[in-house]
Amino acid sequence: MGKFYYTYVLKSKQDGFLYIGWTDDLRRRLALHNTGKVESTRGRRPMYLVYYEACLSKEKAISREKTLKTGFGRKFINSRVQ
Repeated sequence: MGKFYYTYVLKSKQDGFLYIGWTDDLRRRLALHNTGKVESTRGRRPMYLVYYEACLSKEKAISREKTLKTGFGRKFINSRVQ
């Protein structure tokens, strides 16, 4: 079995902000967000995982992240997590 890469969506418990990213270690990345080591979410902690997709390649995960950050992608996410 090969390595997985993840496209993920976090939600701020503080203000409902949705953060979209990608990683090869979902648990570690969530911990980084919640310990303030990710600048873009530092002031919005705590964050919790509301959606993720597993991809077979880094390129696919990055591509999916970019898609989810578009208007269509945000609409897709909002329909699943709100």
